[in-house]
Amino acid sequence: MLTRNCLSLLLWVLFDGGLLTPLHPQPQQTVEAEPRENVVPVSGRRSSAQRVKRGWVWNQFFVLEEYMGSEPQYVGKLHSDLDKGVGTVKYTLSGDGAGTVFTIDETTGDIHAIRSLDREEKPFYTLRAQAVDVDTKKPLEPESEFIIKVQDINDNEPKFLDGPYVASVPEMSPVGAYVLQVKATDADDPTYGNSARVVYSILQGQPYFSIDPKTGVIRTALPNMDREVKEQYQVLIQAKDMGGQLGGLAGTTTVNITLTDVNDNPPRFPKSIFHLKVPESSHVGSAIGRIRAVDPDFGKNAEIEYSIVPGDGGNLFDITTDENTQEGVIKLKKPLDFETKKAYTFKVEASNLHLDHRFQSVGPFKDTATVKINVLDMDEPPVFSKPVYTMEVYEDTPVGTIIGAVTAQDLDAGSSSVRYFIDWKNDVDSYFTIDATEGTIATNELLDRESTAQYNFSIIASKVSNPLLTSKVNVIINVLDVNEFPPEISVPYETSVCENAKPGQVIQIVTAADKDLSPAGQRFSFRLSSEASSKPNFTVHDYRNNTAGIETRRNGYSRRQQELYFLPVVIEDSSYPVQSSTNTMTIRVCRCDSDGTILSCNVEAIFLPVGLSTGALIAILLCIVILLVIVVLYVALRRQKKKDTLMTSKEDIRDNVIHYDDEGGGEEDTQAFDIGALRNPKVIEDNKIRRDIKPDTLRFPRQRPPVEDNTDIRDFINQRLQENDVDPTAPPYDSLATYAYEGNGSVAESLSSIDSLTTEADQDYDYLSDWGPRFKILADMFGEEESYNPDKVT
Repeated sequence: MLTRNCLSLLLWVLFDGGLLTPLHPQPQQTVEAEPRENVVPVSGRRSSAQRVKRGWVWNQFFVLEEYMGSEPQYVGKLHSDLDKGVGTVKYTLSGDGAGTVFTIDETTGDIHAIRSLDREEKPFYTLRAQAVDVDTKKPLEPESEFIIKVQDINDNEPKFLDGPYVASVPEMSPVGAYVLQVKATDADDPTYGNSARVVYSILQGQPYFSIDPKTGVIRTALPNMDREVKEQYQVLIQAKDMGGQLGGLAGTTTVNITLTDVNDNPPRFPKSIFHLKVPESSHVGSAIGRIRAVDPDFGKNAEIEYSIVPGDGGNLFDITTDENTQEGVIKLKKPLDFETKKAYTFKVEASNLHLDHRFQSVGPFKDTATVKINVLDMDEPPVFSKPVYTMEVYEDTPVGTIIGAVTAQDLDAGSSSVRYFIDWKNDVDSYFTIDATEGTIATNELLDRESTAQYNFSIIASKVSNPLLTSKVNVIINVLDVNEFPPEISVPYETSVCENAKPGQVIQIVTAADKDLSPAGQRFSFRLSSEASSKPNFTVHDYRNNTAGIETRRNGYSRRQQELYFLPVVIEDSSYPVQSSTNTMTIRVCRCDSDGTILSCNVEAIFLPVGLSTGALIAILLCIVILLVIVVLYVALRRQKKKDTLMTSKEDIRDNVIHYDDEGGGEEDTQAFDIGALRNPKVIEDNKIRRDIKPDTLRFPRQRPPVEDNTDIRDFINQRLQENDVDPTAPPYDSLATYAYEGNGSVAESLSSIDSLTTEADQDYDYLSDWGPRFKILADMFGEEESYNPDKVT
């Protein structure tokens, strides 16, 4: 059966002029026909111009995957029109799997698959076939390419690559609400048969959920699923190939579905009445009890808000929500008193914060309960009649004067006596005393308002029956002022007036200060003293608003005539008894410009006649100092530079002559030394420092004989030689070359042309050879001149 199918597939496509033909030629029927023709060269029975048509051409062969037979699987057969069946044609196979997966019979052209194939591993193979002459090894036909396709079988089950799945859906959802879509993958060929056609179904999870068999979409199947009844569901999904038919392969996965909460339940109090007992001594703001409403919802849907329904007793209490426990915490807003009221009753309402409008038809999402509070009687401390006591007393009040009293009562059923005492904290509290029984406060020392204007201390009241029960109250005592201090001028006590001031010009506004506590409406008055009223210099103008102006009374003032004026000003207050004082103001005459701006008022003006300030003068002096420093540095650097030019590198202080590369300039060459010293003997007294060495301090003083004005040059040179011979600081080498004249004291005698014979022929230079190798070249030069002298007679 397999062979017949393969042969049928091979006969689908035919073409004109072929490479290979089947054993039994079939009528030409082309599925993907591709006519070709080839001109075959004349060989034997064929003419040179004869055309050979190919019988047919194939597109592909098919081979079943997972073949488990004992014999190799037959794929197909190749045959050439030139094969006459006498064994002269050899068939070859190359390409994917040639020799390892597929083999070909070289004589018959039969193709077999020698091992089992897996389409999911490799779906097709591309090979090339050729017919070759056995004798010549040459191809009889061009190489042709074909495909062997692995035919799929259903050997792979569907797989859920993303499983297991986790999904959620709100509770109380309607039927058909979307939950999740699952997807299974089948590795079989989707283009061949039903091997990869998957159908979905639910194995576990009905009747709550359903699944679309083609798309894998999971939806709710029951309405009003309640999370408070069941929250978690596990659904088992199956995917089966072959379209779900019998014999198909199947795969399964698990979907865990959670019902999410919605606010479909109102809060409910577990009981309608809550009883609480609260001591009357409870502090305001403290928690006195807790109540709780139950909401089966979860998260924010279970958040509850508590409130007190307005009514009897509700104004003394407050309720808040504990965010962690969702309990209602009842707190005390006002103090309780057992003697006033022993019980309170009010209602508390609990409601959800986040409402879902879809479920409002169910009913109101709130509940109410009654709270009854019983006040417990407690032994309480005394209670003062006022929260704070304020008292007043005049300063200098006699010691022992009663200035006020405090009152405290025991409000308990069995009233007890009260004792008072001052809460001593510092020495200030010792200024007052209190009567332990009556609570009256009296002075204990003389009070001074200027020292302390107010006293603040505490008084403690305790019960006689239970001294541990105490209460405290603040007492403020204000010390009233007695007019005992005269007013004084506020600073400044000194002002100034311009030399060019005009009459009636206000030079200063003055105010007054009084150490006494000024009562409302107190005023100060200003005037000149009687002795100053007759002087025509200044006057005081009272503005009657506790200020006054100092005005000039003359036209112009001279600083040279009088620099300072002293003006006595009398100030009075309006308290009783009236207090007054005379304050002397100092008025300094100053130099001003035309606009009245003060230019100078002190000794500084003498040094700054042009208006320069002290800072400007300091800046000018600083610039002068900097310029002087720069000049000094410049001169020092010039001297140092001149000194360095006289010195050679590496402290070489020998004659400059040895550094010359040519002859000297004679008397015109004055760079090395001053030739004038040789011409004018008078210069030697003024030019005693040697120029060829650095001047150093001599260790021993040298005595120089006086030089006469008409001394011969030779005597002068001899004198200098003698000085250098006895000078311990002179260099160790001969310095006679400095003066361009050698003396007669040299052991080697002079090499100079001075005092030489007039004729070079009379000179004998043989002694140069005895001076060593250093003078060899010189000796050779003079020796050659002597030997080549044409005037010399041998």
